[in-house]
Amino acid sequence: MAIGFVTTSTYGNRTIRPDRTMSKTSTPSVRKISFGDGYEQRLASGINNLKQSFTVSFNNRAKAEIDDITGYLDSLNGVTAFNFTIPDNATTEEVTGISDNATDNEKTLKVVCDTVSQTYNTGDFYSANATFRRVYEA
Repeated sequence: MAIGFVTTSTYGNRTIRPDRTMSKTSTPSVRKISFGDGYEQRLASGINNLKQSFTVSFNNRAKAEIDDITGYLDSLNGVTAFNFTIPDNATTEEVTGISDNATDNEKTLKVVCDTVSQTYNTGDFYSANATFRRVYEA
């Protein structure tokens, strides 16, 4: 799978690749307790305590493509998760614990789209921005 996501047939059954300016934000959910003398204890809050979000852009693209992207993301209503493939250079050993000296270049995550916006540039060229939030589900 290429970096990005695939729309359903209603929206052109396209593989959508975000612009290279995609960014990722990771925030661990941690329970902390601080004591008066500066001593602190920390504990991961929950099994999947790493909150991740991705800001993606689709700039200066044909109106039909932007309409398909925003239509697809709007149709999910911020509820339905979809697969989003990101670049990842972690070795298989880091993920599985099995040493095979291979390097994977991509990782597919389940995400929901919390926000999508569309910009009407000029003529038939539009842009869109979206925020994807990682979810942990089957």
